[in-house]
Amino acid sequence: MEDIMLDRTAVRNVLDKVKAEGRQALTAPEGKLLCDAYGIKVPQEGVAGNAEEAVKLASGMGFPVVMKIVSPDILHKTEAGGVIVGVKSAEEARTAYDKIIANAKAYKADAQITGVQVQQMLAGGQEVIIGAVTDGSFGKLVAFGLGGVLVEVLKDITFRLAPATRDDALSMLDGIQAAEMLKGVRGGDPVDRDALADMIVSVSQLVNDYPEISELDLNPVFATKNGAIAADVRIVVDYNQPAPRPRPSQDDIVKAMNRIMRPKAVAVIGASAEDGKIGNSVMKNLINGGYKGEIYPIHPKADEILGYKAYRSVKDVPGTIDTAVFAIPAKFVAGALTECGEKGIPGAVLIPSGFAEAGAPELQEEIVKIGQKYNVRLMGPNIYGFYYTPANLCATFCTAYDVKGSAALSSQSGGIGMAIIGFSRSAKMGVSAIVGLGNKSDIDEDDLLAFFEQDEHTSIIAQHCEDLKDGRAFAEAAKRVSKKKPVVVLKAGRTSAGAKAASSHTGALAGNDKIYEDVFKQSGVIRARSLRQLLEFARGIPVLPTPKGENVVIITGAGGSGVLLSDSCVDNGLSLMSMPADLDTAFRRFIPPFGAAGNPVDITGGEPPQTYKNTVKLGLEDDRIHALILGYWHTIVTPPMVFAKLMVEVKQEMAAKGIEKPMVASLAGDVEVEEAAEYLYQHGIPAYAYSTELPVEVLGAKYKWARGAGLL
Repeated sequence: MEDIMLDRTAVRNVLDKVKAEGRQALTAPEGKLLCDAYGIKVPQEGVAGNAEEAVKLASGMGFPVVMKIVSPDILHKTEAGGVIVGVKSAEEARTAYDKIIANAKAYKADAQITGVQVQQMLAGGQEVIIGAVTDGSFGKLVAFGLGGVLVEVLKDITFRLAPATRDDALSMLDGIQAAEMLKGVRGGDPVDRDALADMIVSVSQLVNDYPEISELDLNPVFATKNGAIAADVRIVVDYNQPAPRPRPSQDDIVKAMNRIMRPKAVAVIGASAEDGKIGNSVMKNLINGGYKGEIYPIHPKADEILGYKAYRSVKDVPGTIDTAVFAIPAKFVAGALTECGEKGIPGAVLIPSGFAEAGAPELQEEIVKIGQKYNVRLMGPNIYGFYYTPANLCATFCTAYDVKGSAALSSQSGGIGMAIIGFSRSAKMGVSAIVGLGNKSDIDEDDLLAFFEQDEHTSIIAQHCEDLKDGRAFAEAAKRVSKKKPVVVLKAGRTSAGAKAASSHTGALAGNDKIYEDVFKQSGVIRARSLRQLLEFARGIPVLPTPKGENVVIITGAGGSGVLLSDSCVDNGLSLMSMPADLDTAFRRFIPPFGAAGNPVDITGGEPPQTYKNTVKLGLEDDRIHALILGYWHTIVTPPMVFAKLMVEVKQEMAAKGIEKPMVASLAGDVEVEEAAEYLYQHGIPAYAYSTELPVEVLGAKYKWARGAGLL
């Protein structure tokens, strides 16, 4: 992009003219001016005001040509009979001109007609589509797909945030299902990848520079081995772009979040001595959870609650307060929040429901204004509160929780929050934090990312979300944080037809979930497909060491498991190592003649514990192998706990020599395999009874993170 002299004046003149005329779209010649200004190659063309001009233009650029109606009132030219392709002579050009004008008048009698565009006809090459859309959450996105039927029927299209880098653009060429088509199939020529990447970058830059361009289509673009040229340009504008969501600076976010999540003093507004009240549960959880900071109950009449001196208002409390937990009805929140603002409290945890989610958006808008006025960050409303275990803080009405660990989880829903608590307790996962975000009137996922990024007690961040209020801010934060700590997201509402009816091709293809999928990938986020996966990733990824390369080997005692484990590897983007001859020979020394070396290494079911030990030890010792997947089959010869203890012994023996590789295990057998799987997990080998999918999914997630963070 740097070597193209951008002609911003030309672009500004065109867009100002379109605005002055109250139009929503540019004509094709105006679109060409924008393309020329940004170095986007389009065919030679000109606009004819009569049949003779059309003949002159066509003869000048050489037949055949394409002729198209130019009218600000006719957006869909083909529908109006306003396009004639393959015009081969002066006579045909005259006839085509008259026919196009007549068709346009018949289609829309009052259409303002500028003339007929005469365009050099392109042929050959691979047809692709390059476009841009404006998404409510992510803002400007650039899109790429194969042109023609493939993009229509298969919705085979990929998105990136604009402006896209050159690497982003190249990854888009490989990011469609039909990527092989670009490499030249059946003797065809491969396309000029650099030319396509340049065009993607230029389009992304154009829409980023001019926010009023809401949709843009280059369709089709003809890509050949010698370059890429856009045959048709459609540009839709919208001059009423929403104001960006106010975002505090990174430093301010971290400063406020540190005081909210690690407070020295907490006020409970609506504290109660009466069992069954939310204000009572919050007080008990703070006290019984072992929180060592100051606790200030706020109540209009009480003098003390559960042994703590009570105050009428936060303004009556003599000391500093970092966090105020609200347990009062929605209609009283604004008044109490104003007092928090006057007291200089940086954070409000709003448990009450009855706001936007209950059809009262005006109540929510009111508290957001108060928060902005006094610089109070709002968590919620409509939440269960939050836990921060390093400070023994249970600022919630849910059950108290004390299993410490390094996973930080958040959810938009209280039900999911309780599932996180139950799973982490049952699986002995432990957490550093569990946070409810509810309506996300203010604090959202990217604020949490900023906090957990610098929180020394957190090594992985897992988030459940139904929507992202500011997808762009999230993507920027995730891109930064995922380089240091894995970020896992479960996006609910995958199947909703999220895209609004759009007037452009690219817009119509922008199914909401595809955008999430691609932006998550661009930002280094690991996507969980289910609640169980979110929880298993949060538990398993930190346990596994980071792999040093892509070579995965399966060692199994059950041939059937080996086949299913191989399938799972393909599903999870893992690469099964092709076994070198010398390594194959080495494995064969340990396995019976009817077993199978190669990969999977099938040691068969009747083998004693020593065979598992020898083969796994070899897998760990050989530098060419980077990760192991173990498939165990319950037999009398090698009972489950014998296998589990042996594997941990081998792992520790190798670790003492400085050899650590990710290992996961799948255990098939009777109920005793459950205890064995648990034992393995507690000793650093994520293991699952009755599943060949989960262990490989966890290993695949670790690989995804390592690749995204540039560690492989």
